[in-house]
Amino acid sequence: PDGNQLIVAAGNRVLVYDTSDGTLIQPLKGHKDTVYCVAYAKDGLWSPEQKSVSKHKVSSKITCCGWTNDGQYLALGMVNGVVSIRNKNGEEKVKIERPGGSSSPIWSITWNPSKDEHNDILAVADWGQRLSFYQLSGKQIGKDRILNYDPCCVSYFSKGEYIVMGGSDKQASLYTKDGVRLGTIGEQNSWVWTCRVKPDSNYVVLGCQDGTIAFYQLIFSTVHGLYKDRYAYRDSMTDVIVQHLITEQKVRIKCRELVKKIAIYRNRLAIQLPEKILIYELYSDDSSDMHYRVKEKINRRFECNLLVVCSQHIILCQEKRLQCLSFNSVKEKEWLMESLIRYIKVIGGPPGREGLLVGLKNGAILKIFVDNPFAITLLKQSTSVRCLDMSASRSKLAVVDEHNTCLVYDIHTKELLFQEPNANSVAWNTQCEDMLCFSGSGHLNIKASNFPVHQQKLQGFVVGYSGSKIFCLHVYSMSAVEVPQSAPMYQYLERKLYKEAYQIACLGVTDSDWRDLATEALEGLDFDTAKKAFIRVRDLRYLELINSIEERKKRGESNSELFLADVYAYQGKFHEAAKLYKKTGNEGRALSMYTDLRMFEYAKDFLGSADPKDTRMLISKQADWARNINEPRAAAEMYLSAGEHVKAVDIIGEHGWVDMLIDFARKLDKAEREPLAKCAGHFKRLKHHGYAAEVYSKMGDLRALVLLHVETCHWDEAFELVEKHPQFKNDVYVPYAQWLAENDRFEEAQKAFHKAGWQDEAVKVLEQLTHNAVVESRFNDAAYYYWMLSMQCLDIARGRRKDDMLKKFQRFQHLAELYHVYHSIQRYTDEPFSSHLPETLFNISRFLLHNLTKEVPLGISKVNTLYALAKQSKALGAFKLARHAYEKLQGLRVPARFQESMELGSLTVRSKPFHDNEDLVPMCYRCSTNNPLLNIQGNVCINCRQPFIFSASSYEVLPLVEFYLEEGISDEEAVSLIDLEVPRAEQRSPAQWQEMSSGGILLQNLGVIVIVLLQGGSEFVPVVVNRAVLRSMSRRDVLIKRWPRPLSWQYYRSLLPDVSITMCPSCFQMFHSEDYELLVLQHNCCPYCRRPIDEPS
Repeated sequence: PDGNQLIVAAGNRVLVYDTSDGTLIQPLKGHKDTVYCVAYAKDGLWSPEQKSVSKHKVSSKITCCGWTNDGQYLALGMVNGVVSIRNKNGEEKVKIERPGGSSSPIWSITWNPSKDEHNDILAVADWGQRLSFYQLSGKQIGKDRILNYDPCCVSYFSKGEYIVMGGSDKQASLYTKDGVRLGTIGEQNSWVWTCRVKPDSNYVVLGCQDGTIAFYQLIFSTVHGLYKDRYAYRDSMTDVIVQHLITEQKVRIKCRELVKKIAIYRNRLAIQLPEKILIYELYSDDSSDMHYRVKEKINRRFECNLLVVCSQHIILCQEKRLQCLSFNSVKEKEWLMESLIRYIKVIGGPPGREGLLVGLKNGAILKIFVDNPFAITLLKQSTSVRCLDMSASRSKLAVVDEHNTCLVYDIHTKELLFQEPNANSVAWNTQCEDMLCFSGSGHLNIKASNFPVHQQKLQGFVVGYSGSKIFCLHVYSMSAVEVPQSAPMYQYLERKLYKEAYQIACLGVTDSDWRDLATEALEGLDFDTAKKAFIRVRDLRYLELINSIEERKKRGESNSELFLADVYAYQGKFHEAAKLYKKTGNEGRALSMYTDLRMFEYAKDFLGSADPKDTRMLISKQADWARNINEPRAAAEMYLSAGEHVKAVDIIGEHGWVDMLIDFARKLDKAEREPLAKCAGHFKRLKHHGYAAEVYSKMGDLRALVLLHVETCHWDEAFELVEKHPQFKNDVYVPYAQWLAENDRFEEAQKAFHKAGWQDEAVKVLEQLTHNAVVESRFNDAAYYYWMLSMQCLDIARGRRKDDMLKKFQRFQHLAELYHVYHSIQRYTDEPFSSHLPETLFNISRFLLHNLTKEVPLGISKVNTLYALAKQSKALGAFKLARHAYEKLQGLRVPARFQESMELGSLTVRSKPFHDNEDLVPMCYRCSTNNPLLNIQGNVCINCRQPFIFSASSYEVLPLVEFYLEEGISDEEAVSLIDLEVPRAEQRSPAQWQEMSSGGILLQNLGVIVIVLLQGGSEFVPVVVNRAVLRSMSRRDVLIKRWPRPLSWQYYRSLLPDVSITMCPSCFQMFHSEDYELLVLQHNCCPYCRRPIDEPS
């Protein structure tokens, strides 16, 4: 199995030979009859320890046998033309009967040893002169192959790719694994009875009839072709594989015959077979297309050393002769050289006129055009040519000679430019004129221009060089090696050839190489190259620098040293940059650079004893930096020393250093308003209002001072300022009112709004207060707020919207009185005890009920009013009124708590007489008419329609009659006439009757005026008095409501002077004097308008 020994069966002997030199090692004796075949055991299926072997009978004589690779099945070939496949136990599994039967005995069978095949494949050779292939199942693969001789032996190569066969034709032949004959291995003088292939090698041994043992070595030469990035090579002797070296795509073309030569050029592929040449073309012009189709077939046998294909021709090379044939097999041109042709290459050209580069053994190098019968000698050297290539622009020629020297010539001058040793092949870079590479001695050498060679390890031959890829053939495989072009690029950079270095870099270098190129080009002020290189590495910072320099150049700047200084600054070479800035007179830029980089010490050294202004600027920048690195105190002190007061104040204020801030503020001049204002702002924020006030005072900013007091709610100081400077009244009173409102001091807020002249706001606050009081059932407060609202409206009526405001005044006065009255009712119904006398509650209920005939204001309950009236009426003997009240209640929705009491009262009142107590009946003091307790007219006399005047505490009818002044009498004159007391004698004159034009009689008797309205009138006729009557009145009997403008004063005459009546000077409500005094003592103010008793009237 290891190929070291050869075992030969000859007669009845077994001979063992050494395969390395053919010497006989030992003869093995022991067989008494002829030994037909021998084989080494490779899998140990049978061993000497086994006592016996199993035997099986077969139908015919066995001529050959073979185990499958896994040793599970045995194939037997028999004389009767049958192949029997059996398992290890000898049981027949498959029987293959050949068509020739016993006339075609099976002489040799063997299994394919390949591990790559999916099925076990059996090769069968019979004396019907046929070779066939079968699967283990007995199914035939392909057709029978006709041999034209009787085969005696079949043997596979170790990997199963080829078959060796010998027999009656006295020779051993090589076949593919599919049975395609490739050629003769060796011819003998007698039949070849046996042949074997040395394991894992290309050695074949033959045994012949005449006793000859022949040992051959097979050499499989490389058949291939290359054009740019397409490489075509032979595979399995009969196939051609075309490989795209860039995309790594491969396509296999099966020829089913021995492939002798391959040539490829652009979209053409030529394959030479034993009897013909096939011309293939690509389906499309796409550079990555790999689909080939047959274009032409030349059915002729050709003998040639080299084959070349062009667009329309094939070139055959046979020793010294070159023939050009069209695809139709017509010979168009022929060239005869003076020496053997060693190398030929198509170097391109238009279709039908391509150029060929030819190297001869005598050292001549020729250029031949296929349409030109004459060869052009490019140059002649003394040594034989092994390899040739021409540069992209066809100006240089590289030659490798028989001494492995690479020589480069200038084609035009024939001058030898340089030569390099240790080369076996050479290739120019197709994308760069000045670069070539050559291989040899296990190294790859790259040479750019006339720089030293850059070397790296690489096995094989260089066959192509495109961009950064080098195409290398090693044994049978072609590979594209990516080679960074860094070394040649740096060689160009050393000579400051930036554009050439950029061209090299474009072929393929690393990112760091691109950056080095960009930096070098920038320092060499080649901005165009630097820009392109920085774009490659996407460095926006440097691109911005280059763009700014280009813009400056467009504007006419041309100082290269200044540009270089900018470049150095960007690269971090700050001291070199500063020197160049100084040299070009741009010290300011150097200073800015140092300060931006916080290199303040360098900046100071650079400045030396320069302008103090620059020094201040430097200190300021240093302070900026100190601030940024969180050293605020140092920054503040630097700002102060640099005169940047505002920035200093900001830092001190931000960190709350109050003492430092006030010291600085006191040192500042009052003209420096911005820093002072910032100081004050920081003091306000830090709640140091005293310091803030001090700063504002220093600035003389009174408005800011006022606003400070307002913001801090220091109202006393604010009011003190307003007294001296009334123009700030609104700035104080409005915020004060809002503050009061926010702190639930609404009444004071309302007054403050009023004081500030914000009438609408004052009214709005009062309306809200009133609404809240009603909703919360604080009816006493509601009455007070409505009274205040009415007075507010009266105040507004003096200036604008007179009629509208006067209507509101009347309405709010009316509502104030209703809520004032209802407060007592609500307390009576909701609380367990009442401080009011029954008569008072009775009067209040009647008064309120008479006022609820048209509308019931929010919060006032008619049920509560009727309930209180019913209870008090019943208690005081006004049963008729009580019964009426209970009946009214039955028509209303009564709360559950009153239900039982109401029903009981309603029942019990029916047991009482149906009339009212006479003592309760009210009398009109104008016409002396007794009025019913329930008056459909309301609170006016049913006879004379004179409105009743009620006490604001007990709601008894007061003995007062309102009178009006005659036209032409002013309020002041009326008061002066009343103040003129009439002499006593006049007063004692007899009573007089006077007819009045109004239809009434005026009776004067002892100073008492009684006005009687004649019966039958339904209209209210007011009492109008003239000057004489006014003179006759006593001052103490007249009460005057002195309303402010635009209202007129109201005059009332007491008809019972002995009844003492007091009128509040603020709200003009009338009271019995004792009641008023008692209430004032209780509340320390008027019970209606809450005017304090000590307030001047």
